[in-house]
Amino acid sequence: MSATSLDTGSTPVVASPWHEVLAKAPKALLHDHLDGGLRPQSVIELANEFGYKKLPTTDVVDLKKWFHRGAKRNDLVLYLETFAHTVGVMQHRDAIERVAFECAQDLANDNVVYAEVRFAPELHTESGLTLDEVVRAVLAGFHRGSAGTDLTIYAILSAMRTAARSHEIAELAVKFRDEGVVGFDIAGAEAGYPPTRHLDAFQFIQRSNFHTTIHAGEAFGLPSIWEALQFCGAERLGHGVRIVDDITGEPGHEVLGRLAELCATDVFPLSSAPPRM
Repeated sequence: MSATSLDTGSTPVVASPWHEVLAKAPKALLHDHLDGGLRPQSVIELANEFGYKKLPTTDVVDLKKWFHRGAKRNDLVLYLETFAHTVGVMQHRDAIERVAFECAQDLANDNVVYAEVRFAPELHTESGLTLDEVVRAVLAGFHRGSAGTDLTIYAILSAMRTAARSHEIAELAVKFRDEGVVGFDIAGAEAGYPPTRHLDAFQFIQRSNFHTTIHAGEAFGLPSIWEALQFCGAERLGHGVRIVDDITGEPGHEVLGRLAELCATDVFPLSSAPPRM
């Protein structure tokens, strides 16, 4: 098996045989953000088409590098600033459907056979779209993009934890449960916005016999994870990396705290979002 060159947008690197094996292997993707994986070329084209004037650059190579730098700022709030531009070009139905279509295509081309892709409908209404129209545009794009491929793709609706529309988004998720939406989530800046701030939305999801995944333990600690599990009924945690704060001992002799043990014994999956730009 010969090594190949990977295009990272900067200096090419040589792919090992394992890269090729992984590229060809069928994959399931449980944590991906629709507005976090736009093709840089599409961002530029959509900005031109719909009059978005705030891009840091209109050179596709430079924009790709800019997004990658933004993803490595080691601060969730600063990292989220990059989403202002992707969301900025996703305010019209055709733009949203195109992004969803290309997302499905890109995942299928990467041999993903099952995907749950999340997005926040409330972020895409600045130009007058209704929440229903946003969801329908995404689902239409997923349907077109996955047609004729091995990919099965669904949507998760995220409410912004810094806003006050979570119950409305939870109702929206349940409304579209038979059309391609499989769960409800909260996302955004974590510190200062605990999961229980949206408890009524999670209780509605539970009463509706629907599914919940919560961003918790990403940029805040154990209390966020504890609330997500014990109060809000999370079936899966987005990231959850701060569970390490409840693990002590030397490598090979780790001791799990009560919360870490709960996550391990009750098998609460932790999922992280891979970069697609």
